[in-house]
Order: sequence, then structure tokens, then C-alpha cells
Amino acid sequence: MKEKRFLFYLGHPAHYHMFRGTICYLRAENYHVDVLIKSKDILEDLLKKDNFRYTNILPEGRKNNKFHIFYGLLKRIWRIYRFCLKNKPDILIGSEPSIPYVAKLIRKTSIIFVEDDTHIIPYFAKIAYPFATHIISPKTCDLGKWNYKKVSYDGYQKLPYLHPNHFTPDESKVSCLRRGNGRYFLIRVSKLSAHHDFGVGGISEEIILNLITILSEHGKVYISSEDKLGERLKTFELNFNIADIHHALYFADMLIGDSQSMSVEASLLGTPSIRFSDFAGKIGVLEELEHKYRMTFGIPSDDPDLLYLKVKELLSIPNLKADFLERKEVLLKEKIDSFIFFTWFLENFPKSQKIMQIEPEYQLRFLDFKF
Repeated sequence: MKEKRFLFYLGHPAHYHMFRGTICYLRAENYHVDVLIKSKDILEDLLKKDNFRYTNILPEGRKNNKFHIFYGLLKRIWRIYRFCLKNKPDILIGSEPSIPYVAKLIRKTSIIFVEDDTHIIPYFAKIAYPFATHIISPKTCDLGKWNYKKVSYDGYQKLPYLHPNHFTPDESKVSCLRRGNGRYFLIRVSKLSAHHDFGVGGISEEIILNLITILSEHGKVYISSEDKLGERLKTFELNFNIADIHHALYFADMLIGDSQSMSVEASLLGTPSIRFSDFAGKIGVLEELEHKYRMTFGIPSDDPDLLYLKVKELLSIPNLKADFLERKEVLLKEKIDSFIFFTWFLENFPKSQKIMQIEPEYQLRFLDFKF
């Protein structure tokens, strides 16, 4: 085994997608890599499917209210701390506030990956950033007073698993949705239960029914929801292997919903998306995707009429999907493959951090680089 020891904490399926390639590379290069997780959605199923070595430190999961979010954080800090005392990692990595706390306790390095501006995740920032050694985030992400800890890269946190170098869309996985070669549209409804979601407005059942009326004239409509759907919407529920959701997203003609994360994914796959949420106009990554690359569109949740107009406007574009796939190609030519950057940075740390501090444009070498 090589000397450097890594610990990754994965608190969400998206974290696994983001770090999977890097973890596989480091293990193949004979580094010691521990992976810790908590029970969250399909996270553990994904790791089992890939025969990944991991330890579940919070198999009981947690409830979605402020008290249990805080109590869950305390439990994770304690359990990760105990694991670290035994396994002695050198670098702790994740997108979760327990990581910098534990690293501080054991006097090791913590590297946090985020793609939200500090004003969007104020509680996360207040808890995690004071103790984080370094914060890796996209160029467009504003960390406020913590920008001095930022290692900035010109890419997106979801490119490690959605860049064409790593993702190949498979039409056979969505044959049940297309019903021949027909068009289909996805409506995404989030639970809005994260700490930064409290008080945030999203998409209602009435609005969804109006969208279905508009979209049904052009193709099938499917609803992906984190909560149970009402009786009037159950017929449209997406009964699909959630592990293949990115294939479904790639072949969809449009995504509409209140999920910021899924809107970023849609943009990187060349699928037009409309975000109906109070977060519209507030998130740096999505603002760049909207105003520079014209891949996504934000509508505040108090203006449903504007939402309907935007849907109709997009539907009126000839060859809508082909148009957005061309826009995606422009984006990809200007963004680095984040998987390569993340892997280079971690394997070569701390030298890599010093290089980025002195010469931030060093990352441009990764535009056409492949392992």
C-alpha cells in the first residue's frame, strides 16, 4: 500500500456518483481508501451493485426535521471519529459537515466539495467551513468570507459522472418510457427537506396538472417524486429503475421541477430544464448554465403563468432536443473533466494545492487530458 490514506464519506447518492471514479482510481493505484456512508435513498443499493467496499455508520437513517438533522450530525461525527481512531486516515473527503469536525479532532486534513453558494447553504457553511482545510468548488460558486479556503475549478461537480468520458446514454434502458420512439417529458418534485430547503416554495399538484395538460399534446409525461403522489397524479408516476435515471434524463425532451440538482444534471446531458423554485436566480452554477449556456431557466414559485409560457416557448422550438445537444457541446468544450481534476488534486495533495494557489490556470491542462 502507498503511504497516503484516504477516507471518503458519502451522504447522498450524488456523492457516490461524484467520487466513484476517483475512489476506483486511487484503489487501483494501491492507496488505502476507506468509504463510509449513511442510509440515504438508494445510496447503499448503488454501492452493493458495484461491489464496493464500504462501512455504513448510520444504517438507521434519520427523520427530516431540524432536531433530527442536528442530532444525526452529532451521531455521524462520533461514529466517524471512532472509525478514524482505528483506521488512521490522512485526508478526509466529502460534501458533509461532519468531515471537517472529525479531521480537526484527529489533526488531519479535510477537503470539502461543494457547488452551492454560501448564502444558499448558510447553516452548512457556518458549521463546516470554519474547520475545513480546503473547499473545492466551481469557479462560479461564491463562498463569501470563506473564499480564501476555496480551490476553484472551471467545471461542475456533476461532470465526473455525466461527462461523455464517463457516461454513455443507453436508449434500451428507456424503451419503456418512449413507447416506440415517442417524445416524453419529466416532472421532478423534490421533498425539500434539506436544512437549506425549509421555507422554500416549489411545485404544487395544481401546477403539475396544468403542466400535464400542456405537455400531453406533445408526448408522454412522467412524474418523479420524492414524496407520495396524490390520486390524480399516480397515473403519471415514473415507475423506473432509479439507478438508470440519468439515461431517462438524457433522452427526455424536457425536465420541469423544483430540483436544482437535477436541473444541473439535465443541462450537462443536453436536456432543457425549467426550475420552478424560490432558488431561481440565486445559485451561481445554475445562473451560469442559464445565462451563459442557455441550458436551463429559473422561474420564481410565485409566477406559475410565466412557467406555463416558458414551457410553451420551448415546445415551439423546432428540433428542441437537437438544439440543446448543440448548446451542451459548446459547454463541454469550455469546461474541464472534473473527475480528472478531482483525482489529480487528491492524489498529488498537498503539492496540487500549492500549484493551484500559485497557478490557478494549471487546471486548463485537463481540458483534453485523459488518464
